[in-house]
Amino acid sequence: MKFFRLLLPFAVLLSTFDALAQTTLPVGASTVSATKGQGGFTLAAAGKTAPIYASASDWPGVLRAAKDLQADVQRVTRIQPPFGTGKPAGQEVVFIGTIGKSPLIDQLIKAKKLDVKAVAGRWETFVRQVVEQPLPGVARALVIAGSDKRGTIYGIYDLSQQMGVSPWYWWADVPVKPQTALYVAPGRYTLGEPAVKYRGIFINDEAPALQNWSQEKFGGVNSKMYTHMFELILRLKGNYLWPAMWGNMFNADDPQNPVLADEYGIVMGTSHHEPLTRAHEEWKKFDGGAWNYQTNAARLQEFWRGGMQRMGTRENIVTVGMRGDGDEPMSRESNIALLEKIVADQRQIIAETTGKPAAQTPQMWALYKEVQDYYDKGMRVPDDVTLLLCDDNWGNLRKLPKPGEKPRAGGYGIYYHFDYVGGPRNYKWLNTNPLPRIWEQMHLAKEYGADKIWIVNVGDLKPMELPISFFLDYAWNPDRIPATGVAAYTQRWAAQQFGPAYAPEIADILAKYAKYNARRKPELLDANTYRLATGEWATVVADYNQLLTRAEAINQKMPAASRDAYYELVLHPVQACANLNELYYTVARNREAAQKGQANANELAEKAKALFAKDAEIKNRYHALAGGKWNHMMDQTHIGYTYWQQPPADKMPEVQTVAGAGAPPANTAAVASAGTGSYVSLEAEHYTTAVGAGPIIWQRLPDLGRTLGAVTTFPVTAAPTATPGGASPHLEYRISLAQPGAVQVAAYLAPTLDFTNTTGLRYAVSIDDEAPQLINLHTGLNPDNGNKPWEQAVAENIILKTSQHRVAAAGPHVLRFWRVDPGVVLEKLVVSQGEAPASYLGPPENVPAPAAGKGSVGQR
Repeated sequence: MKFFRLLLPFAVLLSTFDALAQTTLPVGASTVSATKGQGGFTLAAAGKTAPIYASASDWPGVLRAAKDLQADVQRVTRIQPPFGTGKPAGQEVVFIGTIGKSPLIDQLIKAKKLDVKAVAGRWETFVRQVVEQPLPGVARALVIAGSDKRGTIYGIYDLSQQMGVSPWYWWADVPVKPQTALYVAPGRYTLGEPAVKYRGIFINDEAPALQNWSQEKFGGVNSKMYTHMFELILRLKGNYLWPAMWGNMFNADDPQNPVLADEYGIVMGTSHHEPLTRAHEEWKKFDGGAWNYQTNAARLQEFWRGGMQRMGTRENIVTVGMRGDGDEPMSRESNIALLEKIVADQRQIIAETTGKPAAQTPQMWALYKEVQDYYDKGMRVPDDVTLLLCDDNWGNLRKLPKPGEKPRAGGYGIYYHFDYVGGPRNYKWLNTNPLPRIWEQMHLAKEYGADKIWIVNVGDLKPMELPISFFLDYAWNPDRIPATGVAAYTQRWAAQQFGPAYAPEIADILAKYAKYNARRKPELLDANTYRLATGEWATVVADYNQLLTRAEAINQKMPAASRDAYYELVLHPVQACANLNELYYTVARNREAAQKGQANANELAEKAKALFAKDAEIKNRYHALAGGKWNHMMDQTHIGYTYWQQPPADKMPEVQTVAGAGAPPANTAAVASAGTGSYVSLEAEHYTTAVGAGPIIWQRLPDLGRTLGAVTTFPVTAAPTATPGGASPHLEYRISLAQPGAVQVAAYLAPTLDFTNTTGLRYAVSIDDEAPQLINLHTGLNPDNGNKPWEQAVAENIILKTSQHRVAAAGPHVLRFWRVDPGVVLEKLVVSQGEAPASYLGPPENVPAPAAGKGSVGQR
């Protein structure tokens, strides 16, 4: 599907509606315009707005959201439309309601004015269309009808979004562009059913930032704060929340928390180690003794029973299972029989407290860390329980269902991370999650059938605005964001927040800063990360500073009303990360100069101190935004880590000074010799030829990885290639080598895990006509703290594997990269004869790229 411009002409939309019948719009199109087309419904014009009607008997959450629409129309037009639940009247009116809960909507259906055959009984589905002569006294109605509570709510918020109200209007201060008129295209419009049933976020690791902010603004992490979060989730078409749990107790701290969550329409859950709706912090208050089912089962059952009784009939997905106290593994004495008994006993409590079979209450069991080991060793839970599969806390999926496996009634879900506290190091300051990688991993999840629940740990929520939007949008309809459509998605998102004028440039800045941060997360940076000798450090800093120059140039062009939002979403993370990288670069230069006794060592030491002070200034600028609205939201420490846990305060890196004058440096920007070895460095997507076979094609993944882009094979569910070679799928790279003899091929691969849980993912490589060498990405790699290969892979965001070859002659050769297992993602190849220059990112590409266009799919 081609991408349409952000606003299609209204006449085009009308014909599009006719053609689409009941399907979604083309990507990027809108049904709302400031100018009237043929048959357009007048939502606002000439100083008046269409009144909004709903039935008093509808869900309270629907009535509340309808009032949000009333407020949104006022935000856009500066005129508040009337809202009522009485008898509708008027020339053009808005009807909102849920099938079976709204007499207003049911009356239209009974009179055959509204066809809901494709909506009724479906999950979270709505239809919106203009109905002529719907009722006596009403000439036309813009009808939003939902299959259920959230279906109606999504229909409301979808209209708000197309009017120009960003879901982030409150959480990121995105201003609304004023309009004097709003017209809605008359055709039948729907978003269909979501692909993933439960789509949500997990607020976690929330101290010090969100904790301190909430305390100052709302008096705690309470319902006054959560209502803003509930609304955001619904505006983003999510439906599920794991609440903050660092010292917080959602159900106990504020009794209105669960009541309002249910009223809004949010399905609540608890984290992977908090069974039966109980926050772990509650166990301390309960004074229940040891968190040990072998010795204290009765008190634990009493505790859990209280959680289920408190839940009542509110929508929850109930966590089952048990981990050790404080999110730790269970004791060594724990065994599969005991853990299965725990789940059986928990389900008995669920059945007894709800008065219905346990299978009728949604439940999930998270296969987190060591719990997956229990599953792999044979532990099982009843078929209706959703198995929540997990990543390694660094965005790499650990396990997926096997293709062709017997379906589970409860299905499978994914617990993913944008933020983490744990080894090899915490990362919780800024966004380090590039969308192309999220896309690639969640595409695997969807294709392998893990689509019942998607929940992502977002830390403090801010500053994860873009990846949260992407995660929830992709969960709703993965088909609308193909592999080559991630950049277009980011551009649409940027236009939604800031308008179309600078959207391409802003989107590129957003993509690049996340890409640069993912090379090595800020908390893992130090003076030794990149190489001074090769100029790598200088290049990294120059790239960041160039990005900052671009971001600041757009800031000068931004309307005053958009400056706060722009700083939060775009300029601040670029500014903060550019400064941090320059700080460590300056420290590296200082230490080298001091070691050599150079006079500029002291100057560099002072510069480093100034950059450290600037980090605090940047934080304070953020905290001053919007009259101090976000004070404390950047309290997270990020400089001075010595092990996995965060330092109590940011600490200036150690610098060195030199007494007296030394020899001045010849040229501080000079690049040292890159070594004597001969090498060829190739970006993966610059292949000469791509050979597919059967259904298997090669797919470029633009902008995925640490340097340019990446390449993988589709479909990701295709069986392994039993014997690579001949005409089996492979990439060819034409290279020229300076001499005969030994050759090393280094493959730089995304840190994908063996989600098949079999042999480890494999590829093969050959030069010319030699037999392909089979290479396993995961030899010795186990995603667990203390496993050095895994810790290195996630810290460096790469798996580096090498193979040894020989060539008989200098000159042209063909390097072949062979597909063996699905899911292997290649980013770069370095072919060396002798020693290649030492570097973090690998040597820069040093051969011309072939003429093939980027982003293409299939064979060459």
